[in-house]
Amino acid sequence: MASTPGRTTEGSRPGAYRWYVLGLLTLTSAFSVADRLVFSILLQDIKAAFSLTDTELGLLGGAAFSIIYVIAGFPAARLADRSTRKTIVAAAISFWSLMTAGCGLATGFWTLFLARTGVGVGEGCSGPSSQSLVADYFTRAELAKAMGFLTIGASMGTAGGLLIGGQLAEIFDWRWAFVLMGLPGVVLGAIIYVTMREAPRGRYAPAGTDMAQRPLGETIRSLATNRVFTGLALGWAVQIMIGYALAFWMAPVMLRTFGISTGDVGLYLGLTFFLGGIPGPILGGYVTQWLCLRDERWRAWLPGVTSLGCLIPLALSLTSESFGAFLGWFGLAYAIYVASQAGIMSGIQAAVEPASRGFAVATALFFNNLIGQALSLFVIGAMSDALTPMQGESALAIAMFGVSLAAGIASLAIFVWTARQMGPSGYLEKMRGG
Repeated sequence: MASTPGRTTEGSRPGAYRWYVLGLLTLTSAFSVADRLVFSILLQDIKAAFSLTDTELGLLGGAAFSIIYVIAGFPAARLADRSTRKTIVAAAISFWSLMTAGCGLATGFWTLFLARTGVGVGEGCSGPSSQSLVADYFTRAELAKAMGFLTIGASMGTAGGLLIGGQLAEIFDWRWAFVLMGLPGVVLGAIIYVTMREAPRGRYAPAGTDMAQRPLGETIRSLATNRVFTGLALGWAVQIMIGYALAFWMAPVMLRTFGISTGDVGLYLGLTFFLGGIPGPILGGYVTQWLCLRDERWRAWLPGVTSLGCLIPLALSLTSESFGAFLGWFGLAYAIYVASQAGIMSGIQAAVEPASRGFAVATALFFNNLIGQALSLFVIGAMSDALTPMQGESALAIAMFGVSLAAGIASLAIFVWTARQMGPSGYLEKMRGG
């Protein structure tokens, strides 16, 4: 393939530095999820401190974060598509880390709500820039593998938020847990700003690709008419309802089911997230890469299959009376679930122009947070409150699985439809008119 000036061909690759960049971005993802989900291990303490209902907890965990997250994401994505992305990531992680620490100063529902919106502002700015950078440091053939490693950050963050947050709450209290979880992110932001180099935009784009950012209206129209992108984005938004249900509500389920301490829940659940969440994305990335060399449609088929596949061990976990069986089946369910992320993320990056990658990610994350986080966490909390008079402490687990089952079935249908839009090969060129 001929290269245009300043463009790197598929056959030439940067050196080991790209893995350093991927490592920093993976740590950024880990801090993002840890600061977002440390809230879940502190739910029971916060509920008792402010006399909140599960519905209010669902709003704090979902809507308070997600509404501002999606509002901040779009302007940050437009900026990411034309300016220095590493600076955006460094500033974003520093800001949301300070706001996480600020959650520890809350005096009630509304002050905590406002602090959570601040966390959403920062995190909404980092995702588009991070994924766009990865796409310019790794070739299209390697992109699924790279995104698989990036997904490890979410697993590390989920485990760290629960494990470290739980131990901090046990040693100190829930307020200090927020403060001590938040401040280290400021240090990582400084490291990113000082040591990370900006990659040439569109380094691996086909020769002749227009690298200029399109007007906003044209960008929106191109994404809206790109059936592969819209299918992957919508399928991801519905499927991630399962992920948020697991990450946010499993700790309260354990506390209510087994009557153990917050520290023990954070320790055991955090380790389970870690043991399931590290091999799952790596294996998913390699499997997706191997399958896509044979048929591009596996970027959609594999997420569809895993969306339903993870529900079987999840059902076995939630109905287990043994604590060990509960954790074992849950670890398997989570590993299967996160194996799907590499295909979705790499498919989105491959299906759009380099100059609109950041905005494409922001659009996908808009639906992720609106449907996957804000809607699902609120619905699960409301269902739990409604079922509690009849089901008692089991109400939350029933509500959680019911929403996950509906999401698994719906996302499978969407991903199957998306695969039909791709064709066996060359869908990237078809979507771009090549």
